[in-house]
Amino acid sequence: MPVAASAVYFLNLRGDVLINRLYRDDVGGNMVDAFRTHIMQTKELGTCPVRQIGGCSFFYMRISNVYIVIVVSSNANVACAFKFVVEAVALFKSYFGGAFDEDAIRNNFVLIYELLDEIMDFGYPQNLSPEILKLYITQEGVRSPFSSKPTDKPVPNATLQVTGAVGWRREGLVYKKNEVFLDIVESVNLLMSSKGNVLRCDVTGKVLMKCFLSGMPDLKLGLNDKIGLEKESQLKSRPAKSGKTIELDDVTFHQCVNLTRFNSEKTVSFVPPDGEFELMKYRITEGVNLPFRVLPTIKELGRTRMEVNVKVKSVFGAKMFALGVVIKIPVPKQTAKTSFQVTSGRAKYNAAIDCIVWKIRKFPGQTEPTMSAEVELISTMAEKKSWTRPPIQMEFQVPMFTASGLRVRFLKVWEKSGYNTVEWVRYITKAGSYEIRASLSFRDAAAGFLGLLIHFFVVNILLFGVLSGCTVKARPFRRTERQFFQSRSTVCCTIAKVSVCNLM
Repeated sequence: MPVAASAVYFLNLRGDVLINRLYRDDVGGNMVDAFRTHIMQTKELGTCPVRQIGGCSFFYMRISNVYIVIVVSSNANVACAFKFVVEAVALFKSYFGGAFDEDAIRNNFVLIYELLDEIMDFGYPQNLSPEILKLYITQEGVRSPFSSKPTDKPVPNATLQVTGAVGWRREGLVYKKNEVFLDIVESVNLLMSSKGNVLRCDVTGKVLMKCFLSGMPDLKLGLNDKIGLEKESQLKSRPAKSGKTIELDDVTFHQCVNLTRFNSEKTVSFVPPDGEFELMKYRITEGVNLPFRVLPTIKELGRTRMEVNVKVKSVFGAKMFALGVVIKIPVPKQTAKTSFQVTSGRAKYNAAIDCIVWKIRKFPGQTEPTMSAEVELISTMAEKKSWTRPPIQMEFQVPMFTASGLRVRFLKVWEKSGYNTVEWVRYITKAGSYEIRASLSFRDAAAGFLGLLIHFFVVNILLFGVLSGCTVKARPFRRTERQFFQSRSTVCCTIAKVSVCNLM
């Protein structure tokens, strides 16, 4: 259900009513007193923006030194209510020159009443676009001396833009050079176990556009998504072209996209706004191409030493490269000294975040740089707490690469004047939450302790045999015994199994 607001109040920090507007008669005029008594004068102010008092719900938000309160008497959409408040504040700022506070409201209360009548009808939100409202509400607000300068007035054509289907673009735009810039920006989220198994992997992407086109152009965008290619092959009565196709999940579009045509033809058709905007967002959970593989090895050599070896392999093409690669390898808090050996980039220990930070400015594709580090820990007499081993984190940016495999098949521009356009397409893949868990090995320390224990045991048996006047004979290990000790120790120890026999 939409907002269906019964009343809207603008209050200062003391609780005084600056402006109020009643849209329905299902609430009384004393609702602001209930808000002031039960919310503003208690310690619960600011803990939760939604409160229910009696049979009414109060949605409130603080902007500068003003509280905007929406009162509803039915089960309304809370997200829609707060979205209305944010858009209304942006509208007021566009009229007031960027300022919205108590003084701006007092200086422009007549204009605010007129805008409240336009942006909400019987409690339901209407058009909140500043570009459209400024076409027929031409009154200028009282600007503060610190506000920005007023922009140029748009071309007055209110009838077409208010009643027509295109409210996000005005007519009369003329550019000397018609260009379209399209960026596909993706963020890779990965969580990999210490054994190399992928626990979580997905890609969140968005299509950003910047249009400098004259007139009222109609654009058509084609992607290599599976549903779109199948629908195109059905309409043209021919088999689909071979190639990689992807399945887009959770797709959201800008309001300029023609959803009717998308549902029928599965193509993204739209009349773009002027300038920069976000055309669509999507998510992909299957068939993700990971740009990097991290192979960490962490060994604990006793209580005060650690050895860290990290190999990073770039999986993308050899002609590509990554920029700003940062690998953060966690180490214990009691780290005292570190020494590094890297084949590429630079590494240093950052005590503020307890990590070894390895930075590579330019990372070519199909390469495997390595980093080896020796970590010395502070020896303490207190009981050593177990190290939680946080995952290794990675940051990067790979131009002209998409982890999802999304590609632009075509971008067509139609305009009645028939001018030529220049289209620019760029792909960027960045790291979202890219984490790899590392296992901690105690193998060397355990092997050393086992070797010393066995050595002590053998020496005592030999000494006992000599003192007791017995003959001590040594024989080699059997095959099964040798495999048992070799599988549990990497320390070279000379061990003899002895048998004591009485002298005849």
